[in-house]
Amino acid sequence: MTMATGYKKEKVRLPPKRGEVKTRLFRYFVEIVARVASKAGRGLGIRKQKVTEDGSDQPSLPHLKSPNPSAPAQAPSGSTTTSGQSSPPALSPSGPLAPSASSGPADIVAILRKAIKFRTFIGLLKSTQMDAEINSELKKKSNAGFTIFAPTDSAFSDLKTGTLNSFTDNQKAALTKFHIINSFLTISQFQTVSNPLHTSANGNTKEFPLNVIGNGTQVNMTTGLVNTTVDSTVYSDGQLAVYEIPQVLLSQGILSPQAPAPGPLPPKPEKVTPLNSHAPSTSTTVSVDSSEATGLPHYAPIMVSIGVAVVAALPLCI
Repeated sequence: MTMATGYKKEKVRLPPKRGEVKTRLFRYFVEIVARVASKAGRGLGIRKQKVTEDGSDQPSLPHLKSPNPSAPAQAPSGSTTTSGQSSPPALSPSGPLAPSASSGPADIVAILRKAIKFRTFIGLLKSTQMDAEINSELKKKSNAGFTIFAPTDSAFSDLKTGTLNSFTDNQKAALTKFHIINSFLTISQFQTVSNPLHTSANGNTKEFPLNVIGNGTQVNMTTGLVNTTVDSTVYSDGQLAVYEIPQVLLSQGILSPQAPAPGPLPPKPEKVTPLNSHAPSTSTTVSVDSSEATGLPHYAPIMVSIGVAVVAALPLCI
């Protein structure tokens, strides 16, 4: 009797042998390493093809096409690095701010504000209205210019606490004007300038002495109370020169109390006429007689004696 089989024989999958697993893993690892090495080799081949003729090993930059071929190429504002980014233009080694050709006359407050570190000195210029006076003079065609020694904010911080706040308005005005010279001076001119310099503070150089001596590379300043130097040139345009100094210039004329300006003299009082000035002229005679009468007491005894003698002699004569 035959038995019908209604199912197919399934293929039995046996687990891999012990060594075969290691062999498969090793073969897979070798394939990965081979692929990585192949990619690295292709990259090195491309890099060698792009080596420049001078032997430099820098990769070539992509060529940038102008969107408008007919338009002229614009000059870059600064140098271009190998990464394609533009670096900022190098600063001028001279240091001072360059005047703009179309800006017109210089503005002293704008110049100091652009330099950032002169806020206290700007406040003094504005409170004493010296900023308006300087700007007004610079607008005139015939002017000798100005030289300004600007103390930094740290220079005012080095003063004794409360010094600036204790100054009167006259002292603040004298302090501000003592830092201003009514003529344009370059660094080289400080070698031949005549000392003491006349500042805007006062023509009296005894109370406001300022001696400036230059040797070509350094400018030394002294007021008798303060010794300092010029640190740098903030601005110079042929009419206005601004120099940075690390200390506030003080003098005896600033520290001494400033006497207020004398006021107008009061009118002279009218001469009061005495009441007896309109008396008749006999009053003068009376006054003369009274003055002569002051001598009567000296002769009174003599006159009395003569009178007694005359009276006593009358009976004898009769």
